[in-house]
Amino acid sequence: MRVMSVKEKYRGREVTDADVAFIQQLIDAHPTSSRRALSQKLCEAWNWVQPNGQSRDMVCRGLMLHLHRAGHIELPPRQKNPRNPLAQRPRPRTIEIEPTPLRGSLRALGPLHIEQVRRTGREQLFNGLIEQHHYLGYTQPVGAHLKYVVSAQNRPIACLAWSSAARHLGCRDRFIGWSAEARRRNIRLIAYNLRFLILPWVEVPHLASHLLGRMARLLPEDWQRIYGHRVYFLETFVDPQRFRGTCYRAANWVVLGQTTGRGKADQTHRPNRPIKEVLGYPLCQRFRERLSEEISIPPRCHDALARPSTKTADTA
Repeated sequence: MRVMSVKEKYRGREVTDADVAFIQQLIDAHPTSSRRALSQKLCEAWNWVQPNGQSRDMVCRGLMLHLHRAGHIELPPRQKNPRNPLAQRPRPRTIEIEPTPLRGSLRALGPLHIEQVRRTGREQLFNGLIEQHHYLGYTQPVGAHLKYVVSAQNRPIACLAWSSAARHLGCRDRFIGWSAEARRRNIRLIAYNLRFLILPWVEVPHLASHLLGRMARLLPEDWQRIYGHRVYFLETFVDPQRFRGTCYRAANWVVLGQTTGRGKADQTHRPNRPIKEVLGYPLCQRFRERLSEEISIPPRCHDALARPSTKTADTA
């Protein structure tokens, strides 16, 4: 098969004519291998791994499919057509918990039990509570993400979810001051607060800002343990038509600006969704220096999500 001239970037990797020729040679050398097996072999050959040391198999498979559809390589026919677990995921089940109002001061609430629940037996509790009580409902995060359930007096009182950040966000990128190359390398060092829920029957002044302060200390440690690197900056979006973001401001988050209202898949360059405020929180004084480094941080292998994090914090 004739190799067409190609030079492009796919998910941060530059693909050259030599790369295309190598991929086709790998395919020809393993004529009975599945597409998945071929992508795994290519990841191994290229040492294409995530920061936590795990193979970037899904990204590699996407690259090979992209080159196949463009006519640059010829993949073998699909051997299976597996169900897409994200597209066909059932809605979280209803969670029955005690809705008796919980009121009083933060001190009277007692110790807070903050538990990372992703890939644990309590993940369904998190999913169900978000589905039932958050105005956006539950959406399965894609990419790196962690889920937390906060309990007090042996009852769940709050849920927080954190995920990988948006690749391009003008006001945030201007605030950090990083280059396009540094952003490409280091976007993984930012965590996005995509869900924050205080259960509706919990009425405790200052609880939300207190939890944000606790999470700013816990999250970098858990991210390091699970994904092999720390995060140095937190971000979130607030819909000003619904909320003022008071708890974020009280926890010393900074208003960075507003979204454009276009979304990441926009092709029209016109707003097509609500414009939201963007807030950020630096996790160290040298966060700009950390995020602007253009040298990749060496990956470290960790027992990802094998040891769930459980933290107990006394309310002072």
